[in-house]
Amino acid sequence: MSAPAKSIVPNPTPLGIEPSFGFGDRLGVATPGHLASLREAGGPIRGIFSQQSIREMSRTSRTPEEVMAAAIGALEQGGFSDPWSADADHLKTPDDVRNTMSAGFVFFTIDPSDHVDQKADNYSAVELENKLADAREHAPWIDNYLGKTIKLDSIEIEMTDEALSRAAVKYGKAICKTIELARFVAAEAMRQGKEYELELSVDETEQPTTPVEHYVIADQLREAGVQVVSLAPRFIGDFEKGVDFKGDLVTLEASLKVHAEIAEKLGPYKLSLHSGSDKVSMYNLLAQATKGRFHVKTAGTSYLEALRVAAHHDEPFFREIVDFSRGRYDTDKATYHVSAECSDAPPASEVSDVAELERLYLECWSDVPEGKGFTAPGRQILHCTFGSVVTDPELGPRLKALLCDKADAYTELLREHFVRHLQPLRIG
Repeated sequence: MSAPAKSIVPNPTPLGIEPSFGFGDRLGVATPGHLASLREAGGPIRGIFSQQSIREMSRTSRTPEEVMAAAIGALEQGGFSDPWSADADHLKTPDDVRNTMSAGFVFFTIDPSDHVDQKADNYSAVELENKLADAREHAPWIDNYLGKTIKLDSIEIEMTDEALSRAAVKYGKAICKTIELARFVAAEAMRQGKEYELELSVDETEQPTTPVEHYVIADQLREAGVQVVSLAPRFIGDFEKGVDFKGDLVTLEASLKVHAEIAEKLGPYKLSLHSGSDKVSMYNLLAQATKGRFHVKTAGTSYLEALRVAAHHDEPFFREIVDFSRGRYDTDKATYHVSAECSDAPPASEVSDVAELERLYLECWSDVPEGKGFTAPGRQILHCTFGSVVTDPELGPRLKALLCDKADAYTELLREHFVRHLQPLRIG
């Protein structure tokens, strides 16, 4: 089959509340596989092909311009002409916004996690009262909600004193910082003459976002004139990097419905699933609960499929990466939500069969039950250490060269991998 003719790719554009899927590409060579999967299984789901956080750009020594150019080049080669978007992820400063907007990004994910009190859910009554005294300057809204009942289809949200106090302590300052940065995005877009849309990420917390907290956050943004196209709460259960959802799916389904109803009532805006890679068992539930109004964000899983290319085509190199990653894991995992330990998977030298080594560190779809995702702890060891591998003066160039040499193999692995992500979302 001949390759599609080159096309003039449209600029990335805001997608509004259409269902969307973010394909993170940390190496700059994954977009052909992403595009193949979207064409096969995406249906109405729109692709966000340039998606990278400032943290990821720092760890891979890439610039916003390089991330954008890699995606556009691949889309052009693939003859792509549909609407698509570009996500500047986990933004925390005006400089982050300015630099990514100048490079052409149009989807701006605000991350105020540095201003979230991670311990708020566990404070005693006395501790909570003391914390609230300081939090009130950032949360003058408490009395406006106190005693109210918000009626949804699934539940009634009771705005109790304790729930509002914990919301104020936990998220009060973060809400203020979000509004501040959102207004900067709007001003910068006007200065640069650019389109934009906003996402808020409050998922990187230890405790789930309660219905009270979600409602207050979204309502306060609305009161401030900040319109978000999607919001990422911290859902119940565990959303660890590189593996499937951990938790009770029945409880999650009920919670998703509540969050989706809040998003409908105060938006409408999409519910956004961060750390969405490989959460296959819950995709159908997310799509159903939101009635197709969702955004899913993936990134590291494409890097893991790059390492699968090494496992299939350069066994000594794959073994070298495994051992290097084991040596870096305890340091590199510090900023990630993972539970794996190096003791959960053996050193490469203890596994003679490369196919078994692949199963231990990457897992294989042939071994996974239908409707489920990967669970092998070795995946987390490789996932968290991507930055160290990519920026290593020897390993990084070798990996990139291998992927260029085996471009068709990498594209095919990514196609199969993401079809398994997109199918349950589209069907749901």
